[in-house]
Amino acid sequence: MVSPMDSAAARDRALDAAEELFYARGVQSVGMDELRGASGVSLKRLYQLFPAKEQLVAAYLARRDQRWRERLAAHVARQQDVRERIPAVFDWLEEWFGEPGFRGCAWINAHGELGATSDLVAEQVRAHKEAFHDYLASLVADAGLPAGLTGPLFLLAEGAMVTAGITGTTRPAAEAREAARTLMTAAGRG
Repeated sequence: MVSPMDSAAARDRALDAAEELFYARGVQSVGMDELRGASGVSLKRLYQLFPAKEQLVAAYLARRDQRWRERLAAHVARQQDVRERIPAVFDWLEEWFGEPGFRGCAWINAHGELGATSDLVAEQVRAHKEAFHDYLASLVADAGLPAGLTGPLFLLAEGAMVTAGITGTTRPAAEAREAARTLMTAAGRG
């Protein structure tokens, strides 16, 4: 019988391999046999843990979501001035865009590949985007700005992610940050 610790370790190894391969090359180009080789988890064990590749993709996205949002929140929380926390989101995006191996937003990429055919993947993508939107809404509220600013800020961030993924540059984050500052200034006068 496999111990729970062995299951947890095998699951972590499978998710580590999935994250590396899916993010670098896309979900559909990576087969379960390749994941077996990269993770060191037998194919039989992989299918015990994740009976369908779609479940592995959803688990990878859920784990990445938690890590991504924790990193963002930790960066933003370093700003003492609550009004500077919104631009700090774009500062963090700029750092993320400059990381080696950056290939755009994992959730946008996964949705582009599987969103139309996998409800499970589409749910994970929607949950991530809703959580990010809600986080921005909390920053807007904390800064004493109108709630209506959340949507435009969210679109700026999402547009920066897509553009950075396509262009391979960090510039979209800087441009989005300046646009966010302009919107914040205009909203502050309103």
